[in-house]
Amino acid sequence: MSQPHEPDPVKLISSLFSPEKGIIDKVIGEISKIIGSIDWISPELLFDRTKYYAREMGWPLHRRFISFSQLVPADHLVEIKLKTNGIEEQHRREGNRLVNIDPGFISPERLILATGKNYVHRVYLSKGIYADLTLIFQKGSFRPVKWTYPDYETSELIGFFNEIRKKYMEQLREMKRID
Repeated sequence: MSQPHEPDPVKLISSLFSPEKGIIDKVIGEISKIIGSIDWISPELLFDRTKYYAREMGWPLHRRFISFSQLVPADHLVEIKLKTNGIEEQHRREGNRLVNIDPGFISPERLILATGKNYVHRVYLSKGIYADLTLIFQKGSFRPVKWTYPDYETSELIGFFNEIRKKYMEQLREMKRID
């Protein structure tokens, strides 16, 4: 019989995209006040692998990724997604979102994104939020699975996530040294 135990805390990340670059910077500041300090911000990227959001938000879409300093329990993801949904609601114009915020986390084995949409590979957490297994860590790098979003499969993003995971693993080692 397996014995339940608490897993290691995880490293929070988030994707933000908007047709307006300035809103992304503003929202990063708002998120840090609610969730905690940010230890990494990606360069500006284009969100151009799909036009799924173009009708609602406009085009082109600008994107940034962030990671947070403090490690948190994985089960905090639900509350974080609900908080980021609230921030999205505050940034609407004529009923349309001006920013999309996709929080998730990196653990030693995987990258998980939070979503409100069910699908076969998504696991229900609570309060209408599902965990989307987006990337797995194998043989020294993150790797896509068959349902990984096309943009998350790019070598550029995988490189970012590998670097964030490296920092995260250092944080875990330091935390365990202190305990």
